[in-house]
Amino acid sequence: MGLLWTLIVGGIIGWLGGLIAGRDIPGGIIGNIVAGFVGAWLGTLILGDWGPTLGGFAIIPAIIGSIVVVLILSAIMRGARRR
Repeated sequence: MGLLWTLIVGGIIGWLGGLIAGRDIPGGIIGNIVAGFVGAWLGTLILGDWGPTLGGFAIIPAIIGSIVVVLILSAIMRGARRR
């Protein structure tokens, strides 16, 4: 049950990151989960582990990190489409 909860929270964090950034995440639900996990790792690495936690994620740094991940992914995808 803990793994399922972590996947759900990671997906919501990735979805919020895409919503706040105003960009769509490639890959749908799986893309949201990946962006949430990578964003949580990046946000915790840069900002530390502070704020409320849910499902093993520090929510505020995770959302900020997922916004960065979404912006980077959208820039990469935009560059790949131009080729």
